[in-house]
Amino acid sequence: MATPEERISELGLELPDVVAPLASYVPTARTGSLVYTAGQLPIVKGELVVTGKVGAEVSAEEAAGHARTCALNAIAAIKAEVGDLSKVKRVVKVVGFVASAPDFYGQPQVINGASDLLGEVFGDAGRHARSAVGVSVLPRNSPVEVELIVEVG
Repeated sequence: MATPEERISELGLELPDVVAPLASYVPTARTGSLVYTAGQLPIVKGELVVTGKVGAEVSAEEAAGHARTCALNAIAAIKAEVGDLSKVKRVVKVVGFVASAPDFYGQPQVINGASDLLGEVFGDAGRHARSAVGVSVLPRNSPVEVELIVEVG
């Protein structure tokens, strides 16, 4: 059976460097067997790759791809915390925030971008509880932000 790192490679993806905190926080916090990630934006090579509201400047399909990037950044933070993604026993919870135009109601479909990647990387252990929340604005005018809670062993 392939490791999560091998699955990431098979998907044609590469784990990025952990995104440096944008304010006063740390990328992950561990308590017992749980690792919480800070909210992750669609940052690639140190740059926010998109700005704007979903349903206005950013399409739902584009935003789902950016949610996938957020999840990949969260996975990188988890790996930095635990050293080996095979230690992830379960993705417990995903919280996704979508900066939404007033008449946009497709937040769950946007956050599916993150959820789908977690399933591809972790298999059944990637199945999780989730919230997909519409908000008026996110840091740096990002259209999406994703945070994870994972159980490690």
